[in-house]
Order: sequence, then structure tokens, then C-alpha cells
Amino acid sequence: MSLGKRIRDITVATFNEMLENSEDPVRLIDKYLASQLEQIRESERLLQQCLTHAASLRQQYSAAEQLRDRREQQALLAMKAGEEDIARIALQEKLQQEEKAEQYKTLYNQSKLGIVELEEQLQQMKADFDEIASKRSYYIARLESVRLQQRMNERLRNVGGPSTRAFDRLEERISDMELTSRTLREVRGQVRDAWSAVGSAASSALEKELAKLRTKLEQEGWNRS
Repeated sequence: MSLGKRIRDITVATFNEMLENSEDPVRLIDKYLASQLEQIRESERLLQQCLTHAASLRQQYSAAEQLRDRREQQALLAMKAGEEDIARIALQEKLQQEEKAEQYKTLYNQSKLGIVELEEQLQQMKADFDEIASKRSYYIARLESVRLQQRMNERLRNVGGPSTRAFDRLEERISDMELTSRTLREVRGQVRDAWSAVGSAASSALEKELAKLRTKLEQEGWNRS
């Protein structure tokens, strides 16, 4: 396992732990995405620089190889012409260009390995970015579900509660009205009974007076006769 992959695994594990313990996961995700996006951009810029450098190295060793081959041909022609000294000089430069080509080719191969590793790392970073972005959408959806559920609970509580209380108050009001009506009815009955009693008493007294009057008249009439 490469050092970069180990570091990534540690980073991902740390992030997941922070995500589980966070009270505001969306904010944490946004912060991570912003940081990750900046790293992706920096890596892309670095990759472009590495590609440019690798192209320059390839050009250098390719040019050295071409010059090496040319000096070898010139040395061959000089030997055919009997110009051994010129051939010697050409061969000396050939060896120099051969060494130079080998050096630049080695640098180029090393550069290619670095580019491959950087490209893999960049692809992984983009994959991580997409994965975290999808988690952001998931958590936003979950939070929206919770928010809507809270609103539904509040709505149901408002709908059920006040109606029950209203009916309770109406029941109390009607009961009070019934009690008042019943009380008034009872009072009226008592008043009627009282008046009836008073009337009966008055009638009895009146009859007594009439009886007294008849008795008196009878006595007076009896005396006259």
C-alpha cells in the first residue's frame, strides 16, 4: 500500500468519524468539499506542470539520441575517408550525447511514474469528492424529511388539540346554561307555589269574613223579625 493511499484511508476514516459526531453534517460536508475542490485544482495544476516538464525531458533525450546517431554516422564517414582524427572527435561527441540521452531518459521515466501516481491520486480525489457530494445530497434529504415531519406533527397537533378544547368549552357552556335554566325554572315554581299558598290563605280569610258577615246579617234580620 502506497503512502498516499494510507494517508487517504486515515483522512477518510477521520472524516467519517467527524461526520457521525457532527451536529451540522451539511456544514461539515460543505467545508470538506470546498477543501477537497481546492486540492483537486492544485493537483490539476501540478499535473499540468509535470506533463509539461515530462514533455521537455522527452524532447531533450530524443534530441540527444538523434545527435548521437548523427555523430556515429559522421564518424563512420570520416573513417571511410581516412580521417581518423575527425572520426575520433565525432565518436567522442557521440558518447557525450549517448550519456546525455540516457540521463534525460531516466529523468523522463521517473517523471512518468510520478505522473501516473499523481493521475491516480487525482482520480481518487475526484471520486471522493463525488462520494461526499452524494452524501451531502443524502443528508440534505434526511434533514428535509425531518423538517417536514416536524411540520406535519405540529399541524396535526394544532388541528386535533384546539378542536377538542373547543368542544370541551362548549360542553361546559351548555352545561352552565342548562343549570341556569333549571335553576330559574325551579325558582319560578317556588314563586308560583308561594303565590298559590298566599292566594289560598287569602281566599280562606275572605270566606271567613263572608261567613261572619252572613252570620251578622242573619242576626240582624232575626232581631228585626
